[in-house]
Formats: sequence, structure tokens, C-alpha cells
Amino acid sequence: MSAALRQPMGLDEFLLWEERQELRWEFDGFAPVAMTGGTWEHAAIQRNIYIALGIRLRGKPCQLFTSHLKIVTAGSVRYPDAFVVCASQRPGATVATEPVVVFEVLSPSTAGIDRVVKNQEYRDTPSIQRYVMLEQDRQAVTVFARQGDDWVGHLLSGDAVLAMPEIGVEVPLSEFYEGVAFPDAAGEA
Repeated sequence: MSAALRQPMGLDEFLLWEERQELRWEFDGFAPVAMTGGTWEHAAIQRNIYIALGIRLRGKPCQLFTSHLKIVTAGSVRYPDAFVVCASQRPGATVATEPVVVFEVLSPSTAGIDRVVKNQEYRDTPSIQRYVMLEQDRQAVTVFARQGDDWVGHLLSGDAVLAMPEIGVEVPLSEFYEGVAFPDAAGEA
């Protein structure tokens, strides 16, 4: 018995296919990947990103977008938890172009992809200057940013302030985690 092997889906083919789907899908460069729901903590941190950045970017040329809009990164299609663009966008667009700062809230099921695969994709996307990964179980972020030709990572925690000079904004980490309770050493919330 023989079975025909399907060729990997191309980017344009994926974009046309996704338009006909009820649910959202990411594209890993080869095939569609279903988007799943998150936790209360994930949603709270995502909401706090919108509030903290939305207020600071108001009236400025850069704009914050949510996970309802997708970006193309190094041959993949992603729905980051939040991202900032400073270039004008085409009316009615479903794909944002030239993201500058990208945010992902790490989940146990996707952290490996966010830390490795998406990190490489975002590094290989020239417009992206900063990639911010926010932990759900502690007040800590991992930030990768361009420094010349290098993609350099930093860890921030506690009372640190996340500086994003490419969009003219600084945010204390505590604002991203407002209202989020973390388990203590004994495992209690």
C-alpha cells in the first residue's frame, strides 16, 4: 500500500487556508499549528501588557497590537501575545508588518517553542529589535535585543524596569504582574 506524501504548506498557501478557518492557527514554516487557550495568569499578564504599553504609547507613532493580529517572521506566521509596530499598516490588513517589539507570555506547553524556535524566528526578522518573554509563575522576564550584529539576552526580575528605547518606553516589571499571585515556597498562592 502506498500513501501520497503531502508537501509542506507554503506561506501564501497557509494564509489563504487560514482565512477560511473558524479558529486561529500559527504557521511554523511547514504546517498549521492550532492555537490553544491559556490560564488566568496568562490572560492577566497579557491584559497588563496592553494597559502598561497602551497608556505609554498613546499619541506616539508606535502602536500596540494584540494576539488578534498576526505577524510573519522568517517564513512563519505567529500570533504574539502583544507586539508594537511603528510603521503605518494597510487598512483591513490581517497581517501586521514590521513589528519592532514582540511579547510572549510563557506557558508550560509552549515555553520551549517560545524560548528557542520563536526566538530564532524573531532574531531573523530584521524589524524586530526586542523580544520579551514573561514568566507566568514569577515576576521575571527574559529579554533579547539587538546590539549591533548580536542578539543579546538579559534576565530581569523583582523591581527591575524593562527599557525599550526603540519605542521610547520604560515599564516596571511590577506593572506587567499587577494582580497576579505567585505560589510561595510551600506551593500556596
